[in-house]
Amino acid sequence: MPSSRPPATRSHRSAPHKVRIIGGRYKRTPLPVLDLPGLRPTPDRVRETLFNWLNHLWAGEFAGKTVLDAFAGSGALGFEAASRGVAEAVLVETDRKATASLEALRARLGADNVSIVTGDARTYLSRTASRFDLVLLDPPFGQDWLDRVLPSALRALTNDGMLYIEAEAPVLAPPGTELLRQDKAGAVHFQLLRAHPEAA
Repeated sequence: MPSSRPPATRSHRSAPHKVRIIGGRYKRTPLPVLDLPGLRPTPDRVRETLFNWLNHLWAGEFAGKTVLDAFAGSGALGFEAASRGVAEAVLVETDRKATASLEALRARLGADNVSIVTGDARTYLSRTASRFDLVLLDPPFGQDWLDRVLPSALRALTNDGMLYIEAEAPVLAPPGTELLRQDKAGAVHFQLLRAHPEAA
């Protein structure tokens, strides 16, 4: 759920002022959506589909999983994962107003499994030594962010880890991955891929 990055363009649709967590411990919790360039929260229907996929692929076992939301924005994807009980959800966001909002939400919920990093997704991914069971990539559209972060995002996956990509067009599975699921909602294409163990 991206926020502003180097000059971002507005989405063709206006961002809602609030979205809600759709499942888990924090179900129905409203998430404020700041009026920032490029902010494009993942629609409820898309999040519901993604977490249905994950629930199936992980056999309902979210506990013990680690998740990186590399373009956190409103935090909807990262907090959705935290709500389902993952061991840790790391939310990375460059905009300081957005990270302040995320910090306030974490404090209000008492979400101890959420870590918030103020910084650039590419820089974080290139420097982190952590490995994640799921990396969420939902960058601003039209800025070639995926080309810049995909290699380091793949390196940040655990063996058999999964990569979620949200984009304005279908994304071919990068070498070393297999496409597990894909769908489209309006102008948003989204897909879930798995790293081959030998490529992680």
